[in-house]
Amino acid sequence: MTHVLAIDQGTTSSRAIVFDGEMKIAALAQEEFPQHFPRSGWVEHDPADLWSTTAATCRAAIERANIRPADIAAIGITNQRETTLIWDRRTGRPIHNAIVWQDRRTAGLCAELREAGHEEAVTDITGLLIDPYFCGTKIRWLLDNVDGARGRAEAGELAFGTVDSWLIWNLTGGAVHATDATNASRTLLYDIRAGRWSAEMCEMLGVPTSLLPEVRDTDAQFGTTRPDLFGREIPIIGVAGDQQAATIGQACFRPGMVKSTYGTGCFALLNTGTEPVRSQNRLLTTIAYQFDGQPTYALEGSIFVAGAVVQWLRDGLGLIRAAEETQDLAARADPSQDVVLVPAFTGLGAPYWRPDCRGAIFGLTRATGPAEFARAALESVGYQTRDLLEAMRADWTPEADTALRVDGGLSASDWALQFLADILDARVDRPAILETTALGAGWLAGRGADVYPELDTFAGSWSLDRQFTPQMPPETRDRKLAAWNAAIRAVIGTGE
Repeated sequence: MTHVLAIDQGTTSSRAIVFDGEMKIAALAQEEFPQHFPRSGWVEHDPADLWSTTAATCRAAIERANIRPADIAAIGITNQRETTLIWDRRTGRPIHNAIVWQDRRTAGLCAELREAGHEEAVTDITGLLIDPYFCGTKIRWLLDNVDGARGRAEAGELAFGTVDSWLIWNLTGGAVHATDATNASRTLLYDIRAGRWSAEMCEMLGVPTSLLPEVRDTDAQFGTTRPDLFGREIPIIGVAGDQQAATIGQACFRPGMVKSTYGTGCFALLNTGTEPVRSQNRLLTTIAYQFDGQPTYALEGSIFVAGAVVQWLRDGLGLIRAAEETQDLAARADPSQDVVLVPAFTGLGAPYWRPDCRGAIFGLTRATGPAEFARAALESVGYQTRDLLEAMRADWTPEADTALRVDGGLSASDWALQFLADILDARVDRPAILETTALGAGWLAGRGADVYPELDTFAGSWSLDRQFTPQMPPETRDRKLAAWNAAIRAVIGTGE
C-alpha cells in the first residue's frame, strides 16, 4: 500500500487527489455541485451533493491513478469550515440543507448576543468573534426553525457536524460521529484552552450537548470506510479544516511561521505555538493542529476579496477574458498613476471587520484604462495582506518569520507575488506543490499509515518553486502605502 487518498471537500466543488509514495500527485478528480440561495444573504448546500460528489471523485481519482483500492493505505480529509449540518442518527437523513459558512441569516441573533455583552466571554472561551460565520448560531437557527428539531435533539435523536463529520458518518456507514480539534475550534462551542465542548457556550446558544461529535486529534484514526464503497475497508486517518490543512501542507510547524492562501478570499495563519494568543486587533485565535493531545494554536485573519477581484475584472467589468491576462495587463500600467482600489465588495475583513463598508476606487484620471485597473486590483491583495500581517505581528510579541509562504490560485501570478514581496518588504516563498491543502490531508493519512515520514522529515522535504524578494525603493513603498491608508480611511468613513 504505497498511495494515500486526500478528500478536499470545498465550497463549490469536491475533489479527491491520490498521492504516491513520494507525496507526488498521481491523479486528481473534481466535481462541482449547485449552490442554493433561498433568500438574500442565505447560502445552502444539499448534503446529498456533498456526499455524492465526494464518493464519485474518490472512485474517479483511484481509477485515473491506475491503482486498486488495495493500494490505498489511508484516506485523509480536509473540508470547507463552519458549514453546518444536522441529521437523524438512525436514518442518516439531514433535517435541512447544510447552512454554508457564507450564510448571514443569523446576523440578528449575533447582534442580540453582542448587545447582551457576551462577546468578551465568547472570545475568551472560543478565540472567535460573535458572527454568523461560525456554526453555533446556525445550529440554534436549525433547532428553532425546523419542525420538531429541538425536541428530537434534546432526546438524543439528532447529530450535528461540520462537513468532515458528515463525510466520516457516511464513509463509515454511521459507525463514527467525530470531528477533529481544528474543525471543533470553528464552531463557537469549543473551549480551545480546555480542549472540550464548552457547557457555557452550549447554554448561551441553546445547543444540547447530545448533538455534538466526539473531538479527536487532527492525526487520529476516524474509523474505516464501508467495504461496499471502494471494494475494501480503508482506514480514515487525519482530518483538518481547509486552512489548517494548508498550514500543515506548507510545513508551518515552527512558531512564527506564516502561510497565506489566496483563493476567492485570503486566509493567513500565524503559528503561535502551544499557548493561545488573545488578539488585540480582532484577529481570530484558533487551533492550527492537534497531535498527541497537544494543540498548536494560530492567529488567523481573513480577507474577503483576493482572487475574487480578478473575477470582477473579468465578469463585472469585462476587461479581461481569462484570469491569466491580468498579470501582463498590470505590467503595462502607467507607473505615474497611483490608482488605488479598495475591493470591499462585501465589506472589509480582518483587521477591520466592517461589513457595512463597500468598495471604492481612487486616483482616476482621463488616462486611466484597463491596465491601471488590473494593476490596482492585484495591488489591493498585497495591501490587504500587509494590513493583516501587521496586525498579526502586533499581537505576536516574539519575532515572527520574515518570509511568507503562499499558495492558492492567485499565487500562480509572478507579478502579484513580486508586488506582495515589495509592499511587505519581506520574502515571499511559493512552494513547488501548490495543492497544499490536499497535501496536508494526504500527509496526515500517510504518516498515520506509516507511508510518509514524521513531522521533521516532512518539513525538511518542503521545496521551493520560486522566491520573491523586495525590489521596490523605500520611498515608493511609503508613497503607495500612504495612498492605500488614505483610501481605507475614506471607505471606513463612508460606512459609518
